[in-house]
Amino acid sequence: MSVTIGFAMAVTVAVYVTGGISGGHINPAVSLAMCVTGRLKWTKLPIYILAQLLGAFVGAAAVFGIYYDAFMDFSDGKLEVTGPNATAHIFATYPAPYLSLMNGFADQVMSTAVLLLAVFAIFDTRNNSVPKGLEPIAVGLLIIALSCSLGMNSGCAMNPARDLGPRLFTAVAGWGMEVFTAGNNWWWVPIVAPLLGAVVGAMTYIIFIEMHHSDPQSGGENEVRDKYELTNME
Repeated sequence: MSVTIGFAMAVTVAVYVTGGISGGHINPAVSLAMCVTGRLKWTKLPIYILAQLLGAFVGAAAVFGIYYDAFMDFSDGKLEVTGPNATAHIFATYPAPYLSLMNGFADQVMSTAVLLLAVFAIFDTRNNSVPKGLEPIAVGLLIIALSCSLGMNSGCAMNPARDLGPRLFTAVAGWGMEVFTAGNNWWWVPIVAPLLGAVVGAMTYIIFIEMHHSDPQSGGENEVRDKYELTNME
């Protein structure tokens, strides 16, 4: 529970901190879904993804530095990816021993689709939207719910940057290239599956919810962007 709550509150704080600049984009899957649905310019996507990966990499480095003595004490100075003294899973997700790649892929598509479905609802002012300023808290509670219910199989990444950035750090910090081969070459699943799931979740919301809103009394060319505070905080 400490990991789940810490993960969720970190996202909440990050959205509050960056909301006024980027709209709180800390997840490439969310940014991609916003581009696909016309809420974000495609030219911003590579810049956002690069920043998200860099942030995750630096965050992993900070954690390793702060807890360096703990890492060394726990594993007698050995940084291992698998086995009883494994510590690589602190930084990136790895599948449970029973999990197949197909089941893990479906897991990540499902969890990220639900994430985007709910995020679109939270920021949709024509739905039962969250009071302005409390949206990041609602997102944090959403992540707690998803992590508690869908985290057992592989840690519920739902964010390619949050997984790949720290995985790259562990590869160069001493864990080695095994971080890419462990779990039957698991590393690509939390990158590709969340991107697909995000688009599925976003389109599901638009098709089954947004398209059925009653017509507003007044509108304008910026109506779509104004309706989604996630991209209108910039």
